[in-house]
Amino acid sequence: MTIAPSTETDEPQKPVAKPDGATKGWASLRPLVLRLHFYAGVLVAPFLLVAALTGGLYAASFSIEDIVYVDRTTVAKVGDEKLPISEQVAAARKAHPEGTIAAVRPSPEDDATTRVMLTGVEGIDETNTLAVFVDPYTAQVRGALEQYGSTGALPVRTWIDKFHANLQLGETGRLYSELAASWLWVISGGGLVLWFARRRAQRKVRGTSGRRRTLGLHGTVGVWAAAGFLFLSATGLTWSTYAGANIEVLRTELHQATPAISAAAGDHGGHDEAAADGGAAAEGDLDKILAAARAEGLGDPVEIVPPADESSTYVVKQVQRSWPTKQDAVAVDPATAEVTDTLRFADFPILAKLSRWGIDAHTGVLFGLANQLLLMALALSLVMLVLWGYRMWWQRGRASSFGRPIPRGAWQQVPPQILVPALALIAVLGYFVPLLGIPLAVFIAVDVVLGEIAHRRGKRSYEGRVEAK
Repeated sequence: MTIAPSTETDEPQKPVAKPDGATKGWASLRPLVLRLHFYAGVLVAPFLLVAALTGGLYAASFSIEDIVYVDRTTVAKVGDEKLPISEQVAAARKAHPEGTIAAVRPSPEDDATTRVMLTGVEGIDETNTLAVFVDPYTAQVRGALEQYGSTGALPVRTWIDKFHANLQLGETGRLYSELAASWLWVISGGGLVLWFARRRAQRKVRGTSGRRRTLGLHGTVGVWAAAGFLFLSATGLTWSTYAGANIEVLRTELHQATPAISAAAGDHGGHDEAAADGGAAAEGDLDKILAAARAEGLGDPVEIVPPADESSTYVVKQVQRSWPTKQDAVAVDPATAEVTDTLRFADFPILAKLSRWGIDAHTGVLFGLANQLLLMALALSLVMLVLWGYRMWWQRGRASSFGRPIPRGAWQQVPPQILVPALALIAVLGYFVPLLGIPLAVFIAVDVVLGEIAHRRGKRSYEGRVEAK
């Protein structure tokens, strides 16, 4: 992947055979790919650099979180038998009677605490919950922390997550990450095309120096990391603001949306009053609710969500995002503890499964530590590629100033039978990925205008010299 391409002075020119049709086609496209790759790299690279640094930090945040909050997320001593979940919830409510129960995550491992999540707590963001950590063996409350998202991110990881997603600037800040994801695959793909189109002798790193060596390092690392960049770009777009919305609409129209379990309860008297107190139905029922879910094969880790109102059921869902994925869910009637609906991950549409796996791999949870180390390596690779790209641009100017960009007018060399389908494809992509299409359209418009201005100045200058003679 090369951000700044080589000049014709990088190596001695050698006679080449007369090009055939395919070679002519590539010869006409190469200047256009060079120019697009160069400008995309130069202009988008700062966004990619920030995304890489914050993304690498997020990949490390899982380990950071485990270390920082170990006293809350783990028990002091593993006991012989865990207490009923109702007793653990009662202990949490005694220590924190504020708010209402939003969900309960029973201790998934021998040394893990149970989390009781409360919503509507003063001082806690309305989109977050207060997680109360309870020792499942003694019902001792080991602390409480604000929690964010479906992965149960605690304050350190939450801050890093939002820093990566929007630079702590809210919805406006999300545009930076969507811009980076929108262009990462374009820059990676263009770099691959340019790298493999170069002669083998021009790709080597050993025995070279100066700009040739920088180009070799940049290209070699870029080729090895390209598959990872393409994956990160595609998965990052799936939950972006604009492209993500378009992808969701497309999945819905293809009947590939993620299915949802029905939480509508039957008409059973006796539980209305309990469910009406904000979703915290009688806590003694939780043991029966959990037992019903276990009978349906829902193993740990699970999350119990109380009824939203008097006409709703409990929902018990698996929350394991690591491999193998556990995402089954059941709806359980509060009055009878009977399962009223079941949703199996195995029955998800293929695109829904791929989306789930893609997002989890992107965030570093699908394959655990190995996944996180790979993401850190990709982040480091992208940082180095950006730095090498700017270095090549500097070296192109003979290390005294930034070099000249690729000349304009490259698109005029492309045959119509190639240019027209390419423009149509770009238009379609630009519609579905607006933060790719809009900047590209602006670049083309500015490029054409500047080219026309330069052409007219050159023409006037030429005419002036002729008149002077």
